[in-house]
Amino acid sequence: MQPQGHVQVVMALVDDGADPQEALERPRFSIAPDQAGSPVSLEVGVPRHVVEGLRERGHDVVADVPSFGRALFGRGQVILRDPDGTLHGGSDPRADGCALGF
Repeated sequence: MQPQGHVQVVMALVDDGADPQEALERPRFSIAPDQAGSPVSLEVGVPRHVVEGLRERGHDVVADVPSFGRALFGRGQVILRDPDGTLHGGSDPRADGCALGF
């Protein structure tokens, strides 16, 4: 999941202009890497139309992964530095932790 999580967070930051906290809080997906046709796990919060759209396309979907199952989607902290030196941080709500800048 690590590279998948990195891509999802970076896309939120770069493509969507999300701040670090928003990027980390977005619902995630995970595709098991072991074989073609692996289930697509979707975290609680993925819109229903996305879940149904994936199923209509033939994907094996495990939707609304709750509570402790969310560990599947990774966790992390992000700190961004603006050109003027200002730091912006975020901490993943899926686990304990914090973003500290010095």
